[in-house]
Amino acid sequence: MKPVIVIGGGIVGISTAIWLQRSGQIVILIDRGNAEGRASYGNAGVLASSSVIPVTVPGIVHKIPKMLFDPKEPLFIKWSYLPQLAPWAIRYLARSKAGEVRRIAAALRAIIGDSLENHLALARDTAAEKRIIPCDFTFMYKDRSTFEKDGFGWSLKKDLGFEWDNLNEADRKAYDPIFAPDLTFATRLGNHGRINDPSAYVTDLTAHFTAGGGTVIVGDVEGFIRKNGRVTAVRVSGAPIEASAVAITAGAWSARLVKKLGFNIPLEAESGYHLEFLEPNKMPRSPSLIPSGKFIATPMEGRLRVAGMVEFGGLENQASKAPLDLLRENAIRAIPGLTWKEETQWMGHRPATIDSVPIIDRVPGAPNVFLGFGHQHVGLTGGPRTGQLLSQLISGQKPNIDMAPYASDRFT
Repeated sequence: MKPVIVIGGGIVGISTAIWLQRSGQIVILIDRGNAEGRASYGNAGVLASSSVIPVTVPGIVHKIPKMLFDPKEPLFIKWSYLPQLAPWAIRYLARSKAGEVRRIAAALRAIIGDSLENHLALARDTAAEKRIIPCDFTFMYKDRSTFEKDGFGWSLKKDLGFEWDNLNEADRKAYDPIFAPDLTFATRLGNHGRINDPSAYVTDLTAHFTAGGGTVIVGDVEGFIRKNGRVTAVRVSGAPIEASAVAITAGAWSARLVKKLGFNIPLEAESGYHLEFLEPNKMPRSPSLIPSGKFIATPMEGRLRVAGMVEFGGLENQASKAPLDLLRENAIRAIPGLTWKEETQWMGHRPATIDSVPIIDRVPGAPNVFLGFGHQHVGLTGGPRTGQLLSQLISGQKPNIDMAPYASDRFT
């Protein structure tokens, strides 16, 4: 029996490998080995089930100039990359009409709406299970009027079945007093979760996979061997490895691999940042998004992680100082008096499709090659469900949701 090869060892890849293993498949997981460089390492750590509203909401096009030229805005671009980015960006921003946003939100709801339950099912009876912490997810606004400016997104969330409590100034301070007094209004969503150490979480899941007989190979995928349209082997660091099927779950690097099969996918690498404050003197009660600073503050094991910022510079982009400085400045403003013993910094690449919806499908013309990537800001949140769906597709089972929104050829 030839194995199924899963390419990419982040949360989507390891989820796919585990679900395939549980279905009785022999599985080989191939990973580049740079764990700290991938989004599964550096994400905000939130199981953000309600994060179904894309960046491209109505009106975003008119805000872009200010966001690009105001150093206090959380959007950055490497200007030398603009000619390469422009064709993708034009198609991306075209998805900001209200009807398109509703379609995107509904598609994301089916993948991430039950994230906490999906993670618990994936990690059950593994060492990773203890790292899943059920919790609230809060949005800390300046005032009610600022919240109401986001009314379009909140109304969509309501239509999709999400519920929340509104906290006035007194209730907000009682719920979590560490935030700045000028953040006088909050929304609190229940039935969310957080991972107290995303890197260790993926490591624990990988250890469970190998303990169950799975194989992990560290190396670079150089190409594919095909016969009659099907991929029969994957070339890894010069050696072919036979395969019955292949799943490409390599995040922002996935489009390069798919291109080796003669199929182009408009995927952009969106750089995101985080800072970690080790042994902070203050810790939020639950993951909290600060809309004014476009970042999330998440309590983790022995440290506070603040994650956010958007920078476009391609897969070869190197970390910039300005996004990190702004992230730190915004965190200190939102949490007055915050101190810490040590700071660590991270930048990594999020895989962004032009409609903010992941691709979960097979490659046209290569019927035994399957794709699972393009989650943009919700890769951790949607990883287990994506892996389960890919496992079902590979095993010949019919998923219980409409897979059309995640089709690989929807952009062509």
